[in-house]
Amino acid sequence: MGTGNQEHTASYYAATRNDLSSWPELSGELDADVCVIGGGFTGLNTAINLAEAGYKVILLEANRIGWGASGRNGGQLIRGIGHDTSQFIRHIGEQGVRELDLMGLEAVQLVRERIERFNIDCDLRWGYCDLATKTRHVRGFEQELKHLQALGYQHELRLVDRGDMASVVGSPRYIGGLVDMGSGHLHPLNLALGEARAAASLGVALFEHSRVTHIDYGSTLQVTTAHGRCRAKYLVLGCNAYLNDLDPEIGGRVLPAGSYILATQVLEKRLRQRLLPQNMAVCDQNVALDYYRLSADGRLLFGGACNYSGKDPKDIKAFMLPKLLRVFPELAGTAIEFQWGGMIGIGANRLPQIGRLPDHDNVFYAQAYSGHGLNATHMAAKLVAEAIVGQSRGFDLFSSVPHMSFPGGAALRSPLLALGMLWHRMKDLL
Repeated sequence: MGTGNQEHTASYYAATRNDLSSWPELSGELDADVCVIGGGFTGLNTAINLAEAGYKVILLEANRIGWGASGRNGGQLIRGIGHDTSQFIRHIGEQGVRELDLMGLEAVQLVRERIERFNIDCDLRWGYCDLATKTRHVRGFEQELKHLQALGYQHELRLVDRGDMASVVGSPRYIGGLVDMGSGHLHPLNLALGEARAAASLGVALFEHSRVTHIDYGSTLQVTTAHGRCRAKYLVLGCNAYLNDLDPEIGGRVLPAGSYILATQVLEKRLRQRLLPQNMAVCDQNVALDYYRLSADGRLLFGGACNYSGKDPKDIKAFMLPKLLRVFPELAGTAIEFQWGGMIGIGANRLPQIGRLPDHDNVFYAQAYSGHGLNATHMAAKLVAEAIVGQSRGFDLFSSVPHMSFPGGAALRSPLLALGMLWHRMKDLL
C-alpha cells in the first residue's frame, strides 16, 4: 500500500489531471459488506461492480486515488492477459486457455464500456502497433494474427512490412509491425479519478491517506488504519506491487519492478506527424522494452527500462534519454519536462494472480499484472466481484493456476530476478 501519506508523483498525468477533489481519511469505526484495500484500478472497479450488485463497500487507499501504477503507467490499453497462456494447459486444459485468451480481449472492452457509461474524460484513442526489431518477432506477429482471428477478434488487424513502417513510426529501428485497432491509449490517472467518481456515485465510501496497519481475520474481518477501523464480511486486497508486508504470503509471489517514463515538451505538429503519423501507441518486443505514444497535447511519452534491482535510478532522465534518442535521434536537445517512475507487479509465470487466501475464504486478492495492468485490472475486478456475489468460472480458472513464491523474502527476490532477466536480455541480443 505504500508508506506514509503521499501525494501523486510529479508526473505529466498529475500535472494534467482533470479532477482535483480529495477524499477524507478514515476515522472512527465503520461497517460494510466489503472492505477493499487499494485505490487503483483493481480496487476501484471491484468496488464499482459490488456496489452495482447492492453491496455496501468501503475503499481504503494509503495515499491518493491512482497513486500507484494505475495513475502513472504508460497509458497503453493493449489486448491480452498473461504471456504464453499455452503453458497453463496442464492446469486448466485447452478450453481453459482459450477462455483466458478471450478474457484478455474482453478486458479491453470492459475499459471501453466503463469510460462510455460514466462519460470519463481520459483522452481515449484507438490504435496500437507491436514493433519488431528481429525476424523472429515478425514470425511471432504472423502467428498472433492467426490466433486472434481464430478467437474471433472483432477489430482490425494488419501486418506492416519493413517498407511501410514509416507510416506507423518514424524510426528506422523496426523491420515490421502488427497493427491492432482494438487497442489504444489513454490518460490513466484521469481514468482512475473518473472511476473514483463513478464508485462514489454508486454509494462506495472512499478514503484516502488511510494506510492499513493491521488485519484481524475471521468471519467478520477487522481492518485497522491509523485513525479508524472497518468491519466487513469480505476483504479484497488490490495493492499489487505496493502490498508491502500487509500479507507476506501473497506478497512473496509478486516482484515490484521499476518502469520509467519521460515526457517531452509539446512537439510541433509536423514533428509529431513524422514520429507517430497515426498517433498510435507502440511497443517493441524486447525484454527491456520501449513503449511510447503521444499525449493529447502533443508530447512524446516514452517509457520502458524495466528495472528489477529494487532501486530506482538516481536520475531517471539520464537513465532513459539514451533509449529515447536511439529511437528518435532528432529529439536531441528537446526539453524533457517530466520524468517519473513507479512499480509494476510481476509474477514468475506472468499470469495475473487472482484468488482467495488459502485459510480465509472471505479474503480475495488480485495482483501481478506484469505490464498489462490497464486492462487486466478491470477483468480481475469483474471476476473478484463475481466470486463474492456468487460464482465465477473465470475466477475459478485463474485461481486454479499455481504461482511460485520468490524465495528468500524481499531482500533476495530482486537480485534473483535481476539475474534471470539479465539472461533473457542476453537472449535478446541473439
